[in-house]
Amino acid sequence: MMPSKFEIRATSVAIQGDGLTIDAYLAQPQVDQALPAIIVFQEIFGVNDYIRDVTRRLACEGYVAIAPALYQRTAPGLELGYGAENIKIGRSYKDRTTAEQLLSDTRATLSYLRNLPEVQPEAIGCIGFCFGGHVAYLAATLADIRATASFYGAGIATMTAGGGAPTVQRTREIQGRIELFLGTQDASIPNEHVEIVEQELQAQNIDHCLHLYDADHGFFCDQRSSYNPAATQDAWQRVKRLFASTFTPDIEPARF
Repeated sequence: MMPSKFEIRATSVAIQGDGLTIDAYLAQPQVDQALPAIIVFQEIFGVNDYIRDVTRRLACEGYVAIAPALYQRTAPGLELGYGAENIKIGRSYKDRTTAEQLLSDTRATLSYLRNLPEVQPEAIGCIGFCFGGHVAYLAATLADIRATASFYGAGIATMTAGGGAPTVQRTREIQGRIELFLGTQDASIPNEHVEIVEQELQAQNIDHCLHLYDADHGFFCDQRSSYNPAATQDAWQRVKRLFASTFTPDIEPARF
C-alpha cells in the first residue's frame, strides 16, 4: 500500500440491506471534516486482501472507501486467491448473483455511507474490477453515483447478472461521469464488445472516457500473473484525477 498523507482507520462493518446484513470493509482518513466516499466492487474472488488494499489506497487519497461483500447471500466471508481452482469457485458464485440483488446491495451501501457523519452525502463514486467492473457499470445507473471507474468488466455488452437484457442497454440511465479501463490483450472483452459499449456511451451522450492498455485481464492487481506495473501506474493516476475532478477534496490531516 502507498504511504498515506493521513492517518487512516480500517475496520469490518455491517450494512443493513433489504432483509440482509452485508459484511463490508471500511477504510477512512482520520480528519476533522466530512469527505467524499468511494464504493469498491470486488472481483470474483470476494473481498480479499487485494480489494482491502485498494480500499485503503483510496482512503490514503482522502476518501471514505467501502467494499461490500457481493456474495453475502451465497458465500459470506469468501476470500479467494488467484489460482485456477479459485477462478472456478469465484465464477460459480458470480453466476448466482442477479442485477437486482447487486443494485439492492449498492443502494444499501449508499444509504450506509449517507448516514455516516464522516461522509459528504452528495459526493459518492464507485470503482470495480473484473466482475466488479461490470457491477460498477451497473451501479453507475444509480442517481447517487457521481463518478465511476470500471476496470475490465466482462460481459457488459452481452449479458447481465441473473439474465435479461445486457447491461449496456441501461447506459442511458448513467448520470455521472464513467471511465473504463481495458486491456487490449484481454480475451474476455474482445474489441467488438468494447466498440458496442463505446458506441452506446456516445449515442446516449454520456460523459465518459475509455482507456486502453497493452495489457491482459486483471492488469491492475499486483497479486495476479497478469499484473502490468506501467498500465497500473497510468490507470491509478487517471482514477485519482477522475475522483478529484468530481469531488475536489480539500482536507487537512486531523490533529491528534
